[in-house]
Amino acid sequence: MTGGASGTRSLPIGSILLWVVRVALAAEFLYSGYLLFSGGHTEQVFAEIGLGQWLRYVTGVLEVAGAIGLLIPRLGGPSALLLAGVMVGASATELFILANGGPVLPLILLIVCATLAWFLQDQTRALLGIKPPEDDEDDL
Repeated sequence: MTGGASGTRSLPIGSILLWVVRVALAAEFLYSGYLLFSGGHTEQVFAEIGLGQWLRYVTGVLEVAGAIGLLIPRLGGPSALLLAGVMVGASATELFILANGGPVLPLILLIVCATLAWFLQDQTRALLGIKPPEDDEDDL
């Protein structure tokens, strides 16, 4: 779709909004990953969890990898799904294990990641080689 005499291409507002959400989530998870690798407060939090510091590093790797994946067009859907899974674990940990934590931020991030994953499900299906649902009706 070209616009006017300038020959510029216009993007639908929904596409722009999805990219804004992807970039914002990527920034949040890159920052969170940085905090996990830098130690300090996060060392105490993961000590309270009781599974060892290896979990802090695994979580950091997953968050940074997911953040980078959000910025790669083909990997946006799977990355949002990965980060939603990480936030399920973070929310459960905040609710059931940590005494002084609050699940609000992980739950918000979970909802945003899951919603983004739903909007980008075509990318996930394509990566996994799964046909879209509307193609399944042809098989009947």
